Amino acid sequence: MGTNGESKFSFLLIGLGLGAIGGLMAALLARKETRELLRERSRDSLDYLNQQAGKLRESADVIVKKGKELIGPHCDSVKTDTEAQKQAHQEEKREHLGG
Repeated sequence: MGTNGESKFSFLLIGLGLGAIGGLMAALLARKETRELLRERSRDSLDYLNQQAGKLRESADVIVKKGKELIGPHCDSVKTDTEAQKQAHQEEKREHLGG
C-alpha cells in the first residue's frame, strides 16, 4: 500500500486525465457547433447575395429598356449606316488598288 503522498499524486493524475478528456470532448462539441453556425451564416449570406443579384438584374433590365426607348427605332438604322460606310470604304480601297 502506498503512502498518503503517493495516493494524492495518483488522484491528481487521474483528475488531470479526466479533465483533459472532458476538455477534448467539450472542444469537439464546440467545434461541431461552430461549423454548424458557420454553415448557417454562409447560407444566409448566399441567400442575401442572391436576392441582391436579383434586384440588380431587375434594375439593369429596367435601365436597358429605358435606354432602348430613348434610342428608339432608329437604332437599327445606325447599324445599317455603319455597315454601309464600311462597305463603301472597302469599295474605295479596291478601286484605288486596282486603278
